[in-house]
Amino acid sequence: MTVRNISRFWEWGRKIICVGRNYADHAKELKNALPTEPILFLKPPSAYVTEGSPILVPLYSSNLHHEVELGVVIGKGGTAISQSTAMDHVAGYALCLDMTARDIQDECKSKGLPWTLAKAFNTSCPISEFIPKERIPDPGNVTLWLKVNDQLRQNGCTAQMIFSIPYLISYISKIITLEEGDLILTGTPKGVSAVQEHDELQAGIEDVITMNFKVERKNH
Repeated sequence: MTVRNISRFWEWGRKIICVGRNYADHAKELKNALPTEPILFLKPPSAYVTEGSPILVPLYSSNLHHEVELGVVIGKGGTAISQSTAMDHVAGYALCLDMTARDIQDECKSKGLPWTLAKAFNTSCPISEFIPKERIPDPGNVTLWLKVNDQLRQNGCTAQMIFSIPYLISYISKIITLEEGDLILTGTPKGVSAVQEHDELQAGIEDVITMNFKVERKNH
């Protein structure tokens, strides 16, 4: 059997499970009600993009937004995982962006349609290198930030999450079996805003990691 390298999870991980509206201030800025249970959506592995490659604005969108998030990388799969053992299933973390075609998402919401076109396009999930678990001893209390062209846009702490990481792992695994290499995006703090072609995005987890991406427009 091939030994898979968890530190390159994006090359073989099978799914990206995203949590919407997991920070109260972000829900409010988009005028959404606070959720009473997690809101889930999926991105395919083809959404991954790593540093050195650009974020591509989809041809059909004119309002692409950044959302900085803490990603949780699953190291041990399971179904109906208990909250008390959930962290045993975590291999580590990644800093992630949930790039969102906001104009398309608003259209989908108004029609009661799924968000796939707004959330799952190629390069919609920029990620940092893998962060081993021990480098973030308390994932429920780290600061995430994002700058566009050196202007600070997002700065929030994971302590503001509505649903904790153990809760999310347990909740998701009751519906969708988690597998080694899966990534969970845990939601974004307030401050989301539009990016344009040629913008430079820099994001970080305070005292842990930073990453840089350039925005380009898909031309065909």
